[in-house]
Amino acid sequence: MNKETTYVPPIKIQGKKTQLVDFILENLPPAFDTWIEPFMGSGVVGFNAKPAKAVFSDSNPHIIHFYNAIKNKEINHLIVKQFLQEQGKILSEKGQDFYNEVRERFNATHQPLDFLFLNRSCFNGMIRFNRKFEFNVPYGHKPERFAQAYITKITNQVKQIDFLIANNDWQFICQDFKETIKLAKENDLIYCDPPYIGRHVDYYDSWDEQNELDLEEALRNCGAKFVVSTWHSNQYRKNDYLETLWKNYHLVTTSHFYHLGAKEENRNAVTEALILNYEAIPKQAITKAPIYEQLALKM
Repeated sequence: MNKETTYVPPIKIQGKKTQLVDFILENLPPAFDTWIEPFMGSGVVGFNAKPAKAVFSDSNPHIIHFYNAIKNKEINHLIVKQFLQEQGKILSEKGQDFYNEVRERFNATHQPLDFLFLNRSCFNGMIRFNRKFEFNVPYGHKPERFAQAYITKITNQVKQIDFLIANNDWQFICQDFKETIKLAKENDLIYCDPPYIGRHVDYYDSWDEQNELDLEEALRNCGAKFVVSTWHSNQYRKNDYLETLWKNYHLVTTSHFYHLGAKEENRNAVTEALILNYEAIPKQAITKAPIYEQLALKM
């Protein structure tokens, strides 16, 4: 049976799980009531799991604002297309000066379309904020970034997610991960993708040992099934927390490469891990039903 392409969300996140979606889906329980995701990030895992009911949460209000804007029909793929065409044309003419202008505008108004523009034109697709909670990622120095093909790609991604949101019972909430975990009931599934402990991260909030301890405690006491994405080891060191804090749970691993630059020598091999409080039964194949077969992607 042919496996379909992984659906990529419109917001890019450093450390996103696009290449690991199939591995994660293969290890999920066969059925659950509500998908609970306390660290939404790009949302790529939950969007590909396609649960009928879900709570997506993140401490970054701008991610949540963006998806609520789609849910509330404030923006759609046509609005995104027009915005990126207009703003992209100015970027091609003015370059960094215009990028800085949009960044200042976003930090003042927090408009979701500006957030998308910055996410797709900043350096390396990073999302990073200073101590004043201002977006401070520098310009990516690609004035022709918003070519028509690239705009079409983004608008198709928005259209896909719009369809999923409209046809499922999904909530998007900005709050602390501990509050989100408290929402879970016995038959729900919690998927956690926190910043990796002991690894460099660019995230809205920092992540330290106390956060990791709080996460384990919250999950241990929640009463629901859970999956935690983390790292196992690389060629230099290993994740010691797997042998201490998480030692009483099931563990499954897979190898993965992170691309940190254009050169092959910058490809770093990492063993990724899933921490489970249940014994997974790997599936032979993952079948992904088309999420909007009836929709023609004509812009």
